[in-house]
Amino acid sequence: MPRYIVASTSLVAALFTAPSLYGQSNPWETFTDPVSGPPSSVGSYANGCLVGGEALPLEGDGYQVIRTSRNRFYANPVTIDYLVELAKENKRLGRGDLLIGDMSMVRGGRFTTGHSSHQTGLDIDIWLKVGDKQYSRKERESLNAYSVVDTKNYVINAKKWTRQHGELIELAASDRRVARIFVHPVIKATLCESDWSHGDEWLRKVRPWYGHHYHMHVRLHCPANDDSCTPQAAPPAGTGCGKELYSWWPKPTKKSENKQVAKQKSKPKPSNKEQLKLKPLRCQDIVTEQSS
Repeated sequence: MPRYIVASTSLVAALFTAPSLYGQSNPWETFTDPVSGPPSSVGSYANGCLVGGEALPLEGDGYQVIRTSRNRFYANPVTIDYLVELAKENKRLGRGDLLIGDMSMVRGGRFTTGHSSHQTGLDIDIWLKVGDKQYSRKERESLNAYSVVDTKNYVINAKKWTRQHGELIELAASDRRVARIFVHPVIKATLCESDWSHGDEWLRKVRPWYGHHYHMHVRLHCPANDDSCTPQAAPPAGTGCGKELYSWWPKPTKKSENKQVAKQKSKPKPSNKEQLKLKPLRCQDIVTEQSS
């Protein structure tokens, strides 16, 4: 049985505060090698770490990893298998390469900037831009995001969105290993309004979330027999295409209300150093062992 080290109060406060306080001291971004041992996604998607993680090869059959300098291409082996299979099937259907964005860091944990999830090796960002050629690694560092939503007018960008985007999301969501896929609310609405010959049960997994207008965020279930992994509650029953979805639409406001909102936004926000939840003991152990 592993011996868990319980960090002192001062050490915990130093290591597990909000990312704005990490600066260059975020311990999770200093690791260069995985934790050895049987693969395990420890904790929850937004508060955990990764044991026995693997690196996704930077190029493969039907996919290319982008922004490789960020070193966010590690994952639970279950995730690696899922991605490799998805890319091969997508290619078999005659589509371009998947462009793989952020996954997890070498031992998981929280990024200093960006996502609050992606901590356990079970989250993947897949861009909606099609990899229509083999990009060099240098080119992949500076690829521009490909937004398929007119975010100002809150409608789909008909010049960019294609049926293949929807079919890719359907393919990704139909796998039993997938728990959720996050996309912009407008993308979800577009999927809801389309006809799907093989059924639309998979739409339940596709959840609206702001910011996901140029990529989809795929989240896998906790792996079987991984007791260290904390699952997320299942999505509500149904396709999620009704009132729930349209609650994400911007609410119209009167001019007087707009002025009041602008006035409130102009006030400086109070300085409030948010404390994050303590990580599971196994994750604390990983950091304290490295620090000792």
